[in-house]
Formats: sequence, structure tokens, C-alpha cells
Amino acid sequence: MNAPQQYQLVETRLQEKLANGTTRCNLCLWRCKIGHGQRGFCQAHVNRDGTLYNLSYGILSSIDIDAIEDKPVRHYRPGSRVMSVGSYGCSFRCGGCHNLEISWGVSALDDLARGESRKAWVTPQSLVDSAVRAGVQGIAFTYSEPAVWLEYVIDTSILAHAAGLYTLYVSNSFVTDEALELMAPHIDVLCSDIKSLSDAFYREICRPAKVSQVLHAIEKAQDLGMHVETRTNIIPGKNDDPEEHYRIACWVRDHLGADSPWHITRFFPAYKLSDVPATPESMLFRARDEALRAGLKNVYVYNDKGCDCAAENRPVEFYLGSNSEELHAVKKCAASCCGDEGILLRKYED
Repeated sequence: MNAPQQYQLVETRLQEKLANGTTRCNLCLWRCKIGHGQRGFCQAHVNRDGTLYNLSYGILSSIDIDAIEDKPVRHYRPGSRVMSVGSYGCSFRCGGCHNLEISWGVSALDDLARGESRKAWVTPQSLVDSAVRAGVQGIAFTYSEPAVWLEYVIDTSILAHAAGLYTLYVSNSFVTDEALELMAPHIDVLCSDIKSLSDAFYREICRPAKVSQVLHAIEKAQDLGMHVETRTNIIPGKNDDPEEHYRIACWVRDHLGADSPWHITRFFPAYKLSDVPATPESMLFRARDEALRAGLKNVYVYNDKGCDCAAENRPVEFYLGSNSEELHAVKKCAASCCGDEGILLRKYED
């Protein structure tokens, strides 16, 4: 592994070079076809002269330290603590997103493309060293969809395992088989959303997404040897039908096992769903009852929090042992393809 020691574009590991200098990204199921100077849906991968690069490699949006149970994961290393990290960019556009600035990250990724970003850049080794110093037992890739910076996730995970840390991947599971196969040797735990069993629900937040694709990815992750736990955030008026909760539980039972944990989390108003009330607690416990009726043995209700959000109580540099000025220096791509100005995207070039 030859991880860069300063900010630069890093080649996307799963790309297919097509005619006329276009590329297809095979990290998530958008499978974006991208021309020179363009970015994919997640905004974190850019085509430069026929090669696709990860724009956000090593760029951290947030770091926090919390219990593995907060991810939520309860049947892997219970009582241990993780350093949770995120970057920018996502394959979904959820209307109730609580991590909007992090998860979508449009302005942060635009600044990177312009060569004007002051976001923290951290090598995989520095992040692992920070986790060891903090005394945690694992590193969790969360807050934003980890598939969109999979190159960094894998490089960091290899070093984390070498340092005796486990790795946790919190995902929407709108990922390709190729991405799952690439990450499987390096990721110990997948915590995945099952947002709904309705294709219409998924279309609302990600136009091409289908329930079958998400469920396939979750089951494949388990088949590849990852420890898998699932969660459903219940939103009033959107995915609150008890019969649907019963069917989700039946799927978990039949495809992951009756012992496989299912986490039921509470929705709180946010973004486009600011007018939707918080989930009534009775609705959460009704879903639990349906899961128990289906035969699931490990069902957990979270009535105090909904998503795995970054608390952002402390600045990133607090955890990294770096001074703020160095960490937040302007990021210009050091690779030769970008020139001295470090501009990455065609529309920002002179």
C-alpha cells in the first residue's frame, strides 16, 4: 500500500474506462458514467483525462469517539469504543438527513475541486495512530456513505487491523458486488439500513434504488464473512406500517438468521421532513412486537436518538495531535495531472 503523504487525487479502484475518455464508476449502484471534468452523483469522484479519481481521499468531516452500541451494533465486541470518522458525499439524498452538510458535502467537495479547501486531510497511518492513542478498540466509517471514499476506507482498515483494531462500516448498502468483494477482507462489521420494503420509498431518496438491490448487498456482506446488523428508522407516514415491519423482520430472520440483531430507531424532524413529527414511542414498540412475532430474538428499540450523527463537540485536530494551522492549510492536488494551481474540475479551470 502506497498511501499519499499529502493531499492529491487517488485513482478510483473500481472504474471501467469507456470510449471517448469517459469512465464508469463501479463503487455504488448508480454506476455513474462520467466524462472529463465531471463528477458522479456522489460528487466525490472526478474524471481527469479519462481516469477516475477519488476527490475526498483523506479528507475528514468529523471525528467522534463513542460506544459501538451507538452505531448501532450490539453483538460485536459489546462494551468496546470506536473512533467514528466521516468524509463528504453520499449515494442517497434522504429528505430527513441529519448529517446534511457532511453526508451530501456539496460545498466542501466544490472547494476541493477548486483547490480552495481547508478541510482536514489525514493519512491512513495518522488516523490509525490517533485511534491507538485514544485507546479505542475500533474505527467506524460513518456519517457519510463509506462507499464514496472506499479507497481511503480500505487503506485505513488494513493498517487498523495491523494495529489490532477492528473496523466497522455504516452503510445504506446501495453498493455493488465488486465493492463488497473488495472491502470484505478488511471490514469486520457492517451496520446497514433497511429503510423500507417499498421501492417507492427508495425511489424518493435515490431514483434508481430498489429494495431488492439493498437486501442483496446486505445478505452478500454476511456471506462474505462480515458480521452484519441492520436498522430501520421509522418515519411517521412514510414507513410506519406494522405489517411492513413484520415483513422486514421476516426477511432478517430468513436471510440473516433469527439471532441477527435488528435495531429500530426513532425519527426526528430534519431538512425536507421538518414538518413530520418525531416517531411516537408506541410506534417503535409496536414494530418491536411485530419483529418478535416474526421470530427475531434480538430486537432493540432506540427511543432517544435516531441516526448515527456526528456530535462535533470537539474539533478534528483534538483527536489527531496536529496543530490547526497545519491541518487546515489550503488543499491543492499534488498530483501532476492537476498542474501547479491544483484545480481538479474543468469548470473551475481558466
